[in-house]
Amino acid sequence: TAPPRNKGIVVGGVPVTPGQRRIIDLPAPALTTREDFHLPVVVIHGRRQGPRLCISSAIHGDEINGVEIIRRLLTRPALNRLRGTLIAVPVVNIYGFLNRSRYLPDRRDLNRSFPGSDKGSIAARLARLYVDEVLAASTHAIDLHTAAIHRENLPHIRANMDHPETARLAAAFGAPVTINGDTLAGSLREAAAELRIPLLLYEAGEALRFNETAIRAGVRGILSVMRALEMLPSRGTRPGIAPLVPHSTQWIRAPEGGVLRHLAPLGKRIEQDDVLGFISDPFGEMEVPVLAPASGIVIGRTTIPLVNEGDALLHLGRFDRPSEAERAVEAFQAAHAPDSDPARLPTDPPVL
Repeated sequence: TAPPRNKGIVVGGVPVTPGQRRIIDLPAPALTTREDFHLPVVVIHGRRQGPRLCISSAIHGDEINGVEIIRRLLTRPALNRLRGTLIAVPVVNIYGFLNRSRYLPDRRDLNRSFPGSDKGSIAARLARLYVDEVLAASTHAIDLHTAAIHRENLPHIRANMDHPETARLAAAFGAPVTINGDTLAGSLREAAAELRIPLLLYEAGEALRFNETAIRAGVRGILSVMRALEMLPSRGTRPGIAPLVPHSTQWIRAPEGGVLRHLAPLGKRIEQDDVLGFISDPFGEMEVPVLAPASGIVIGRTTIPLVNEGDALLHLGRFDRPSEAERAVEAFQAAHAPDSDPARLPTDPPVL
C-alpha cells in the first residue's frame, strides 16, 4: 500500500507544498555593518508522507567536506521519488564559513551553544534559530563534520549506539568505525537528544580541505540511511560494511617538542610498543621515538609536523578484534576510492 499523501509544511514562515523544492533564507543575526545575513535552507517536500530528515554541515565554519556532500546529494535524481521531507543546510555557521574559521565572530563555538537563546550572544541566537526552524521540524538528523584544523579523521560515525533507532541508522550508513559516546554539553547532538531526534554525526577528513573518499562515503551513507528510513526506494545493492565499535579511544601525545616525522597513516593497525614516528630537534642533536601505548587502529592524526610537548599526535581506537577492524577499514577505503566507481557522472568529477 502506498504511503498517504503528504501535507504542506511551514519552514521559517514559508509554506512548502507536497512535491515542491524551495530554498528558504532564515534571517540571521546582523553584524557591525548591519548587513543582512541569512541562513539558507533547502527543503524538498515529497508527495508522500515519510520521515523528515535534516542534513547539516559547517556548524564549524572551516569544516567544508559536508558542504560538498550536501551539494552532490541535492543533485541526485533519486530525490525525485522522495517520501517524506529532506531539509538540507549546507552551511550552518555562515559567519565562520565566510572567514574560513571554526568559530563565530565572537570566538564562540557554535557546537557548544545549543539549544541557544534568542536573547543571548550571536552564537546563542544562531543556535536557537536552527533549533526552532530546522531541528524541531525534523524526525531524524545527520550532522557532517571533519577534524579540526591541522588534523584529519578516518571516516567514522559518532552516535548513541544504546538507542535502537540510532544504532540501526548508524549500521545503514556503512562507515567502518562507529564511536559510541556521550553527548557534549551545548552540542547539536545534545539538543537533538533533548528533542528525542536520532542523530548521526559523520566525521571525515580535515578542515579547509576536500577529501574525495570522505565525500563519496558521505553521499552514499546518507542515501543508505534514507533507504533504511524508506524515504527512497530500496535497490539490490551489495550490503554495507558493518560498523565496528571500539571499546575505548585515546590520544597519543608528544613526549617532547620538536619536528615530527613518519607518523602512522589513518586506518593502520598498530601494536603496543610499535614505533609510530620520531620527534627531532632542528639541529640533529635529539631524536625521540613515539611509541604506541596500546594496540588498535589509527582513527585520527595530526597533519602538522611541528609539535609541542603534550600535543595530540594520533587518535587510537581500541577494538576487541583489531584484525577485523583493519579489514573493514581496508574494504571501506577500496570501495570509496576515487577510481572505484566507473559509473561516475561526467558532471561530478572527483575532487583531488
